[in-house]
Amino acid sequence: MELGIGIGWRPEIAAEVESLSGIDWVEAVAENLCADHLPDSLVRLRERGVTVVPHGVALGLGGADRPDPDRLAGLAARAELLGAPLVTEHIAFVRAGGPLTASPRLEAGHLLPVPRTWDALDVLCENVRIAQDSLPVPLALENIAALITWPGEELTEGQFLAELVERTGVRLLIDVANLHTNHVNLGQDPAKALDELPVEAIAYVHVAGGVEKNGVWHDTHAHPVSEPVLEVLAELRSRVDPPGVLLERDDAFPPGAELAGELNAIRATLRKAAGAEPDRAAARKAAPSADRGPVAGPDPAPASDDGAGARTAAPAPVPAGTRDRTAVAQTALLSALVAGTPAPEGFDHRRLRVQSRALAAKRADVVAKVAPELPEILGDGYRAAFLAYAGSRPMSGGYRRDALDFAEHVLIAGGPADPVARRRLTYWWQDRSGARPPRRTTRLVRAARAVLVGK
Repeated sequence: MELGIGIGWRPEIAAEVESLSGIDWVEAVAENLCADHLPDSLVRLRERGVTVVPHGVALGLGGADRPDPDRLAGLAARAELLGAPLVTEHIAFVRAGGPLTASPRLEAGHLLPVPRTWDALDVLCENVRIAQDSLPVPLALENIAALITWPGEELTEGQFLAELVERTGVRLLIDVANLHTNHVNLGQDPAKALDELPVEAIAYVHVAGGVEKNGVWHDTHAHPVSEPVLEVLAELRSRVDPPGVLLERDDAFPPGAELAGELNAIRATLRKAAGAEPDRAAARKAAPSADRGPVAGPDPAPASDDGAGARTAAPAPVPAGTRDRTAVAQTALLSALVAGTPAPEGFDHRRLRVQSRALAAKRADVVAKVAPELPEILGDGYRAAFLAYAGSRPMSGGYRRDALDFAEHVLIAGGPADPVARRRLTYWWQDRSGARPPRRTTRLVRAARAVLVGK
């Protein structure tokens, strides 16, 4: 399906997105949408014929556990509500622990890389097949940005993606900003990855901004798209005409005119690369290139006929013990990142510290968004208090649960020092932690009391 040029729809820029000209489609974070009704802005966009694609961030298909049926059902419901032609997710793990390791469940609150090994590939492929069977539309998976690499990896990123597509038939969502991030942080060549992956499987492309600090590229989605990222987009366009290209922005939202300018830069890059396509193709043909042929690995499953004349690999169950090994490895890594346990052998300790700080900072930022009353009540002390809390309290649920746990932690520790702030924080926690929300009368009484106390 041809999607065209799109932009990530976010509530903060809903009006700007609606007013942009030349927008063919938008992408919305699936977990930020209700399963039974849409925001008015998305309703209006759909009435104008704008396609909306739900983009999931919480399935964790690269994790050791099989996909959660409730999460899959929620993603399927959103796809049907939107009339979406496909849904997308990430090649990542987002949680670890639990029954497979007989340890507490840990949540990363972030997309973490899976090791590019045959074990991890087996687990990922089975999880993808489960997801595909549960979704009403095709699935596409996104490559992620990383600050760390796993020791003992057996495939390159391009080989890993090619094997994934070969085994499952899943489509790809290629994020060129993530390829650039991995080039800066991990020394991985974007051109080599593009040479090795099956570009014909690309469903669409992400383009986003970031920033470099102390030699590390941070994929922030809060900065303008840089020229190096556009260069990777041009590399991709020289190989294939992608069905869709989308601009992502998740924070520090600029005025609509700046978003339009970035979209125009993307269009110009695509046009220029399309014009240079014959020259680039000839150069690649003349130069030594990566061979995307078979990669040495486990014996393939026997082929079967899918009923339409195509030959596909018959799904093989994940070998015994593979999920357990994956679970132990992922739990050890995530525990080191969020719970301060020793770093697993073979990892770069400096990189792990950078990743750990980034995870804690993201928790603080997202909790401030989902519970804006907390930084309002705690004032300038919010961030320091939250980072101290995050250093000793791993996230075990979603961000809303994290906000409640943080408020409880502050209260138990005797904070805040200001009695008015403490009373406000107590009422806030009580209102949200009970079995059911307080009645309207109770809320009004508490609000009036807070006003009187504050005078």
